[in-house]
Amino acid sequence: QVQLVESGGGLVQPGGSLRLSCAASGFTFSNSVMRWYRQAPGKERDLVATISPGGSTNYVDSVKGRFTASRDNARNTVYLQMSSLKPEDTAVYYCNVRKFAGNYWGQGTQVTVSS
Repeated sequence: QVQLVESGGGLVQPGGSLRLSCAASGFTFSNSVMRWYRQAPGKERDLVATISPGGSTNYVDSVKGRFTASRDNARNTVYLQMSSLKPEDTAVYYCNVRKFAGNYWGQGTQVTVSS
């Protein structure tokens, strides 16, 4: 079955950096589009970044120039490098894949940006 396991969240000061990881299994990772979403308290879950099987990326405007998505197809892992973090980046971050007519999510990892 499809499994996505995020890690790497934590508490960081404004201006700091974190790298999130998402380990995937149960599907052919190398030919799958992977997505990162985030959900802040009381808000909807929003798309943050998309990465194609070949590594092409797209980002929501609010994170452009600060976040970088990447992937290691040999390790079935997708990453989100986050820099210049702001308090408004505080959210639970989720990894996502759409496969087999389904929409799959990890358990999420909390990112808190606060001084």
